[in-house]
Amino acid sequence: MKILKTYARLFVTDLEQALPVYEKLVGTAADLRFRFEQADIAAVGDFLVIAGPHDAVSAYRDTVGPVIVDDLDAARQFVTDIGGEITSGPIVSATGRVVYARHPDGTNVEYVQWAADIRSHVLD
Repeated sequence: MKILKTYARLFVTDLEQALPVYEKLVGTAADLRFRFEQADIAAVGDFLVIAGPHDAVSAYRDTVGPVIVDDLDAARQFVTDIGGEITSGPIVSATGRVVYARHPDGTNVEYVQWAADIRSHVLD
């Protein structure tokens, strides 16, 4: 498994208001914009800007990531090999496949394997 990219999550009230600030900070437009469950999400630089009702996004506040990997199955195996557990998934999202895992130290991590078109759009 190879880590391709990681993001710092930023929780905001209004994506339309917040996104221009981070686009100016990073110096580029958002790479991705999509909806996941009840959240509106934009990826800009190494930030993942998340907006949605408090109850809908609160579960993600204690999760590190997303950690973008080249092979989600290998990430799942890594988690079990180190004594962690897969807590959810794999599920299919607008950007690819996702699992949520808890490492033995208690850290909750979101692992994502991007769909080929998303991967080439963001990384190439």
